[in-house]
Amino acid sequence: MAHDNDQESDELDSRYEFRVWGKYPKARKMLARMASSTTQQRFEDCYLLIDDSEWNAKVRDSTLKIKQLIAERKGFERWSSNRYRTSEATPSPFDELFDELNLDRPQRGKKYEIERAVRELDPESGVRAVFVTKDRQRFRIDDLWAEVTDIEFNDSDEVLHTLSVEGDDLKALVALRKKLGLRGEPNVAMHQAIEQIENIE
Repeated sequence: MAHDNDQESDELDSRYEFRVWGKYPKARKMLARMASSTTQQRFEDCYLLIDDSEWNAKVRDSTLKIKQLIAERKGFERWSSNRYRTSEATPSPFDELFDELNLDRPQRGKKYEIERAVRELDPESGVRAVFVTKDRQRFRIDDLWAEVTDIEFNDSDEVLHTLSVEGDDLKALVALRKKLGLRGEPNVAMHQAIEQIENIE
């Protein structure tokens, strides 16, 4: 498992998340009105899908980010997350994947292309790589965060729309979910929705 004090990885982060899929125009407008600040972001991500849905792994900017499901309460999932820059700090089974993808190349000052590294993955690794482009609007609401994201699949015309709320204060999150009209909606994590689309294709 990861080393808690390893200086090669960032401080561990853990928070509750609730994510729904679809445009939800009323909820989006409400978030924009409620937010004290808004940020527009664009990301190119490579999701690394494995059979165990309790792990959510992706490569962004040549850095491996891994989230692990650690609890579920009141329809919210609590995920711990960290970014890893060495295989020694990376939890199993992703330490071997880190090495196979040569993710330490940028730290060694060498040119790196995730697309090429994925093509060279061992077919027996059990990992499916999915490249997506995300256009995300992020909202700050008191001590909570919310986001609306449009996700394009780089190898198809598929586009997904998602809305999520996250933070540490579960009571405040439950109240925000109700206010947005999302109570009773299924909570589906990002990597699980991406995997469902990949299975359909």
